[in-house]
Amino acid sequence: MIKGFGGVFWRSQNPEALKKWYNEVLGLSISEWNGTMIKNEGNSETVFSLFNEDDEYFPKDQQVMVNFQVHDMEEVLAHLERIGVPLAKDRQSGYFGQFVWIKDPDGRLIELWEK
Repeated sequence: MIKGFGGVFWRSQNPEALKKWYNEVLGLSISEWNGTMIKNEGNSETVFSLFNEDDEYFPKDQQVMVNFQVHDMEEVLAHLERIGVPLAKDRQSGYFGQFVWIKDPDGRLIELWEK
């Protein structure tokens, strides 16, 4: 029944500042309609995962966490350091790949993943 991941939608008190941050930090060019289309590439995958409400993987007051798959974690880390975006949690590596976390200007934890 499901063809693919349709999108992520959220509210912000300052959408213009958030658009600028997502462009500068993650390279997402967000259009006038306040959105962008991200096309899956090659072996890109989208994970849909459920967590118990008391799980500590991401903040309990954050109902949804977005995960962006990246091409090259070392390049991403160098970029984040260059523009002064700190990691919100220590880098982790495991069976599923490498993960880092940052926070957007609204305080949402964002997960970056290299498979």
